[in-house]
Order: sequence, then C-alpha cells, then structure tokens
Amino acid sequence: MAKKSTQAQNGKSLVIVESPAKARTISRFLGPQYDIEASIGHIRDLPQGAKEMPAHLKSEQWAYLGVNVEQGFEPIYVIPKDKTQQVRKLKQALKDAKDVYLATDEDREGEAISWHLCEVLRPKVPVHRLVFHEITEEAILDALRQPRQIDQCLVRAQEVRRIVDRLYGYDVSPLLWRKIRPKLSAGRVQSVAVRLIVERERQRMRFHSATYWDLLGTFAKQGGEGFQAALMSVDGRRVPSSRDFEPATGRLKDESLLLLDEAAAGQLLARLQQTAFQVENVEDKPYTTDPYPPFTTSTLQQEANRKYGFTARHTMQVAQSLYENGHITYMRTDSVNLAAAAIEAARDLILAQYGKEYLPERPRLYAGKVKNAQEAHEAIRPAGHPFDLPEALRSKVSPDEFKLYDLIWKRTIASQMSNARGHRITIAIGGGGALFQVSGRTIEFPGYLRAYVEGSDDPEAKLADQEDVLPKVAVGEPLDCRKLEPKSHTTQPPNRYSEASLTRELERLGIGRPSTYASIIDTILARRYVFKLRRNLLVPTWTAFAVCQLMEKHLGELVDYQFTAQMEDELDAISRGEMNHREYLKEFYFGKDHHGLKRLLAQKIDEIDAREVSRVPLGRAPDGQEVNVRVGRYGPFVEYGERRASIPDQTPPDELTLEKALELLEKSAAGDEPLGICPETGKPVFLKTGRFGPYVQRGTGEGDEKPQNASLLKGMEPEDVDLGLALKLLSLPRRLGPHPETGEDIVAHNGRYGPYVKCGEATRSLPGDLSPLDLTSDQAVELLAQPKAGGQTARNREPLKVFDASPVTGKPVHLLDGRYGPYVTDGETNASLPRGADPAEITFDFALHLLKERAERGPARRGTRSKAAGGRKKAAKKKTAKKKTTRKKAVKKAKKTGES
Repeated sequence: MAKKSTQAQNGKSLVIVESPAKARTISRFLGPQYDIEASIGHIRDLPQGAKEMPAHLKSEQWAYLGVNVEQGFEPIYVIPKDKTQQVRKLKQALKDAKDVYLATDEDREGEAISWHLCEVLRPKVPVHRLVFHEITEEAILDALRQPRQIDQCLVRAQEVRRIVDRLYGYDVSPLLWRKIRPKLSAGRVQSVAVRLIVERERQRMRFHSATYWDLLGTFAKQGGEGFQAALMSVDGRRVPSSRDFEPATGRLKDESLLLLDEAAAGQLLARLQQTAFQVENVEDKPYTTDPYPPFTTSTLQQEANRKYGFTARHTMQVAQSLYENGHITYMRTDSVNLAAAAIEAARDLILAQYGKEYLPERPRLYAGKVKNAQEAHEAIRPAGHPFDLPEALRSKVSPDEFKLYDLIWKRTIASQMSNARGHRITIAIGGGGALFQVSGRTIEFPGYLRAYVEGSDDPEAKLADQEDVLPKVAVGEPLDCRKLEPKSHTTQPPNRYSEASLTRELERLGIGRPSTYASIIDTILARRYVFKLRRNLLVPTWTAFAVCQLMEKHLGELVDYQFTAQMEDELDAISRGEMNHREYLKEFYFGKDHHGLKRLLAQKIDEIDAREVSRVPLGRAPDGQEVNVRVGRYGPFVEYGERRASIPDQTPPDELTLEKALELLEKSAAGDEPLGICPETGKPVFLKTGRFGPYVQRGTGEGDEKPQNASLLKGMEPEDVDLGLALKLLSLPRRLGPHPETGEDIVAHNGRYGPYVKCGEATRSLPGDLSPLDLTSDQAVELLAQPKAGGQTARNREPLKVFDASPVTGKPVHLLDGRYGPYVTDGETNASLPRGADPAEITFDFALHLLKERAERGPARRGTRSKAAGGRKKAAKKKTAKKKTTRKKAVKKAKKTGES
C-alpha cells in the first residue's frame, strides 16, 4: 500500500477531456508531467429500455423508464457497451496518477460528464475541476492555478432535464404508437417545435391570395437622372399594400381604401398622362444604428444559415472544431458579454485596422435577456488576445471553418465599433390628384458597417448596396414624368420556417436552450415529422398534423408554448439551487395542483379516437360529402366516402387543395379500370398511382393472390403507358440468355437506382440510351465486358473522410460512399448517414454516435446475422435428429420388452 502511495505521489497528473481533438490541443500547452485522456463524451447514461437494466431491476414496473419513480426519481445509470473499453483505459491511466483534473466543457453537460467520471472511476487521489472559456495556453494555465469543485447544482440541472425528457418521451411516445402509427416519438421541446411548423402550414392552407394594382412612375429633374416612385393615393384615398388584406379571406381590412384592378389602373394611367407633377414634400431625417452584439449560439446558427446555408448541426460541428483547436471561445452560450481582455483586444484591432474615428470613447457593454446559470458566461468570439486575423488561419483550417471564424471575427470586432450614421429621405410627388412616394438612404459615416453587414460576405461592397441616393429637390419644384406603368401585386402566404427562423422563434418564446436546437431539428427530420423543400424550408408531413391534433386536443398543456417556456424557467431555477428537484419531478409526473403526466395519460388512453386524430378535413365535394386526408399506418391518403387515393410522397400540405384531392381520387378511380387483360395469365393489368409515383400492376390482389407491380422507367409519363408497354414493364427482370463465356444467365433489371444488367455477381448500370425493355444479349455482353463505373470495389474505394481511431475497435473510422449512399464504418459496424445528411458535415463525434446507435440495433459485423441464423438452424437440426434417434431407440426397446 505504501509502495502504491509513493508511486502515485511521484506519478503524473491525469487530465480528462471529452474529445481527442480537445486533448490534442490542450497537450500543446501542458508539459510531460500531465497525461491527457478523452472520455469520448458521456461514459454513462440512462438505459435504453428494460433490456439494459440491471438484472435485479428488470421486473420493476418502472424499468422501461430507467428512472425509479417510486423512490425519489432516482435515475439508474449504465455504461453503454461501446464505452466499456474507454472506461477501462481511463481506470488504467488513473492507477499511476497523483491527481485528476476534470477539464470537460463548462456547461451543465460538461459538468455532468465530470460528475459521472468521478462516480465511475472512484479516484482515491485529489480531484480538481478545470473550467475555461477558450483553449489557449493562458486560459489553461490560469484554470490550473484556480481549480474548483464539481458544481452539484449544474449536475442536478442536467440530470433533472434528462429525467423529465425521459419521462415525457418514454410515456407519451407509446400513446402515439397506439393511436397513430409505430416508431413515432414525442419530446418536451421537439413536440412544440413540430407544432410551430404545423401551425405555420395551417396558416398557409387557410390563406387566400389577393391581387391589387398600382402605378410605378419614373420622374426626373430637368436633364437629370430618373428615379422611380410608387403610387400612394388618389384623390385622398390610400392605395392598399399587402398588409391591408385579410390573410384568411383575401379581402380588404379597410373598405375605404382604393382597390384598383387592371382596368382601373389603366384608366388612371390614361388620366395622368398629360398631368404636370411637382414635389409636394421632402423629409430628411438623420439616423444612427447600433452594432449587433457578439454571437450567442442561437444568433450564430441563424446567421450561418442565412449567409452560408449551414444547418444548425453543421454550424455546431464546425464551431466545435474551431473551439477544440483553440480558435474560438466556447460555442454553447446564451451570453452576449465579452471579457475585459477580449474588449481590449477588439479595440486595439479597430484602432490599427480602421482608425481612431471608428473607435468609440468607451467600450461597449452588452447585457443578455436570458437569465440562465447553466450557460457559459461569455459570447462566442476569437480565442486569446490579440485575436488571430482571419487570413492567418485560412491555410490552417477547412473552408467552412474559415467562413465561420471570419464571421465570428467580424461580428466581434463590429460589436465594439462606432455607430453608423446617415440620412433617410422621403420625397412625395403630386399631380392630377395622385400622390407618388419614394424613399432613399445615404450613409454619412459607416462605423461598424465597415467590418460587418448582416448576411453579407463583403461589407465594403454591401455598403454601396445599402445606399439609395435620391436627387436633391425642393418643395414645389416641377419634375418630368418620363414613364407611368401599371403594376400588379399578389399577396403571399406567411413564409415557412427555415432552420434559422425556427431557432429564432423558439428562442423568442423561451423554449429550449441553444445547445439543444441542432439536435431538435435533427430529430424532427429523422422522425419524418418535417422534410426540407426549396431553399431548405421546413415542411410538415401529414403525420405531423395527426400528432399535433392528438397533442393539442388531448394533451394540450404539453405543447402549450407558455407552459413549455415556464418549464425551462423552472429547470433553470433548479440549476441555480432555487427549487427542489425531487418535488418538481413528483409534481410533473404524479401531479399536485394539476394532473400529472402519468394520470393524464391513463385517462386519455381510452378516450382518444385514433380515426378522429388521424383525419384532416380538406373541405366538401360538390355533393356535400367531406373530403379528408387520413394518416394510416402505411402513409397518408385522401378519403372520400369509400374511395381512397394515395398522396404522392413529400407533397406540401398547403398544395393539397380540395381540387387537387379530387383530382387524385379521379386518377385512383381510373387506376381501378384495367388497361386490358394479360394474354398469358388472363389477369387484368392496371396503371396506378402510389405515394412513390405511378406504377403498373397485374392482378387484383383479391384473396391470397399477391399482385405483381412494376415501376415506370425514368422519363416515362403515365399517359404514354398502354397495355403493351405495361406488359413489357411487368416482364422485368428479363432473361436475355446465357453468357457465351461463363454460361450464366444474363438478366435485365429495373432497380431502385435505375436499370441495370446482371450476370452472376457482375452488374453494370445501363447508359441512358439503353432500355432494359429492349436490351439485347449482345449489348449486355458488351456492357459487362467494360470496366465497372468508378473502377473500384467497395473494399478498396477511397474514403470520403478518415477520422481518428474508434474507442470500440481501435481502428480508424472511415466515411465511405456505398452503393446505397454514404455510410461510416469502424471496421466492424457500418452505419448509414441519416436521410438528407451532407457527408461534408459529418464529424468524428457524430460518426461515433451513428455507429453506437447501429450497434445497439443489431449485429455489428457483416454476415453475422446469417452465420448466426445458419448456426442455429444446424443446432436445431442436430437436436431434432437426436430426438428422432432417441425416440426410435425407445420404440425398439418397448417392442423388445413387449415381446419378452
């Protein structure tokens, strides 16, 4: 024992961080007396279900939750299988350490990771908690000089949030499975985010457009350049703008306004043709604008989405990499505050780069609106001081990292610069009872706009765009009217949410926290509650409508915006030690002043009508009968009495009007009429339209018969399909004959990724000028003789990315482009990327997350399932054979006994 104690005293200090990248950066600043290891995120978590619970707890009623709701909501933590090797490695490193420094992130997740490390490793040497906002030598050494203890309030805040989300998700989700369809999920913030998107789509569905006309005039001083002005009023009656119309009816809110149609606009134009115009009024108002505060997590996600089209997930992955490599401060924060040293660094740069006039007399101080103890206490800014200039990093970081660093650098510098000053000018022009108006803007002093213009790559170029210079005119001065033209305008429905605008709305409502927004958006996309349309706008699916209807009608409080925001405040109060977490959980789950979650769900299980919540009315057909969208277990469809019609996949709900629904029903009815009868089988052949597009079908599917289906080839239109073409499509896969060299059958197919030809194990995609319907044997042989496109097999294909070694297998993690799309592999487990995920956005941590999820769902090694199944079959055959042999022996023995 004495020997071990002496060994520990003479040993190194063990520093534990979350990621290998962060470990590498910190190792640059610490000497050989420190060993730096990574936990690779959380090393413990709640079990995924009763199957992962300790054996002695599996029979408990609450085992599926992983939380003992009967004994003070005590969470049951387990070490996931993919973390056991890493935990062993950390325990081994701890044996020779003289003390431990826990250097995980400073938010509540980081605090929780440190606490779990202590609970699992049980160190018998001194433990210190290191906290820093940036990974620079100065910050790390400063943190070593003043370590602290683990903050139990932050740990408790993370734990309570995790428990609330588990209770909500694991108890509400099964209700959705029973009443709508399997594999759906509910979440405290997720369900509210879906409701916001659905409500916006409902507004678009209710919207009625309105068309109105006005005139656009081109005026000029004598001999001067022309400028355009819009018609504002005629004979004292104001001409409406888009905001003057009711969105739900398309009617004017104020009937006294002058609504012009095309004819009236033409008549007015004719009336004004010979009219003399003059300046009626000139307004010249000075203005100043303040710079934007430095970035928080939310505003960074919004601006990166607006400017570069980055998703919230990609922004956070890029920011994480910049932070872990020492380029920016911690990226999960609600604060807009800057440290004194950062303000000084920014002011020094402003003086050197822009000059004295761009530097205000006093530093600018910003105050955040969010009262939240769990987040970092500084905005996102360049790390260290002086700040690295963006150009100095260009060759050291990836293109996306450079873009994001440049954005953060400019916003930080601009936040400490002088105000922009200028003038807003409005000119009113009258004549013949008509009043036209134009507004302009000049920039007198650009101030912070020299460094940063929101949404712009080049502030200098954007400054010119921000100026609308008008000629100097005086009241009463005559103007030439060079041109008058009628203009038509149509009101537009409210815009759908983008990732940026959804993030902004959630933050405005006080729902969720910035560190969760990226994962929330990922979840609602992965669960098919929303999909992305043009310009990456978020569109709800019909499933989202059904889920919202159920939640709003029967579990209204759980998706109420105010209630959810209040929950955030209460959870933050727990993080500050102002509320008792056990009492909070008890009231939330069992109820006190209101129905708790458990009692509420028990009451609703029999009350909810599954057909009712899955029905979305579209209107009434000409015969007065309702036409509805119904969400079934296999997808949405239009319902009209006894008639049904599939809805094409990814049809935006606001585009499925009553007229469109009736059209789908007509096409479906036409699909019930056969194209003709197959001469070989005597079965009818149909042309049908399903959720994935048009297809042909042979047979009716009545009784036990399974009809044969075949998709149309790319470029085929339904109206081009007759019986002959349908029979050709149904002939696929089509045998072309034996290969002249190998004797194996050559077969033409129409596959998921297009037509191809196959012979044995060899396959070749068909070029655009060859059809599987007409392909000859000679053409196929010639095609099969050519090298395969790409020239590489999956085994030796060049990876898209190579990451660090997996903590599970010890092998590098590769991102590959496979036949069925991109996937990651650690040498043993393959995991496909989520639908819509950009391979360029995948980070090492996200790859490990995908591999962990895939490993938990089933066998990790390729072929393991079939080998295991084969082994079980052999064992079963042996066992059956043994039973038969034993039975035969017993019969023979019985006969002998009977004979004797």
